[in-house]
Amino acid sequence: MVKATPTKSRTPFYGVLLLLALAGAGGIWYSINGAKQKPIELAKGTPLPKAEGYLRGDPNAAVTIIEFADFECPGCGQFANVTEPDVRARIIDAGLANIRYYDYPLPMHANTMAASLAASCAADQGKFWEMHDAIFAGQYDWNTQATSNPRKTFDQYAAKLALDMTVYNQCYDSQKNLPRIESHRNAGNERGVGSTPTFLIGNKLYPIVMGYDQMKAIVDSLRAAAPEKPAPRADSAKKK
Repeated sequence: MVKATPTKSRTPFYGVLLLLALAGAGGIWYSINGAKQKPIELAKGTPLPKAEGYLRGDPNAAVTIIEFADFECPGCGQFANVTEPDVRARIIDAGLANIRYYDYPLPMHANTMAASLAASCAADQGKFWEMHDAIFAGQYDWNTQATSNPRKTFDQYAAKLALDMTVYNQCYDSQKNLPRIESHRNAGNERGVGSTPTFLIGNKLYPIVMGYDQMKAIVDSLRAAAPEKPAPRADSAKKK
């Protein structure tokens, strides 16, 4: 009687295949999302500069619109992409008011500090508003749901804006502008900001996604109430 040859278990073989498949899937995910970004946080006790925000428009305009915003906030994205183009063209560029953007990163948005850091590095090269627009336009490409490391996306924006990438990378990697970002957030806290977007126009806070008509009405009201600037005096004394 011929004895049957014992059949070897294929369980180890399938286990190896499973591990290889998982490793491959992990590699694909890593190549798409990258490693988690380096924590972006300011060391305790770091002195903060004066909060000035990022200005657009005539610095001597009669009215200043201050926006406290979070780059990952959907409402802020709605304002930036839908309403702000009209505000810039018909209020800011028309000289009726200027606007200052203040970072107000919210703790529930894991990628917003990275966005503020990228924008601050672009600002150092005179391209804050261009980076601001790119970040908000591509908000769904880099937010927390899209990736755990948005750096690659911000680098692409920076390159398209023709920034000096060596300077930009040094700025981003050193996180040297974190004190500026934190000073903006502190300015919001001191004024009672608790959500984004929040606008400070005159002495009043507006914690809403404001439309163009509403903002224009507020600016017009403040301009009407502002004292007129004295006309320049004619020099009656002529040199002989």
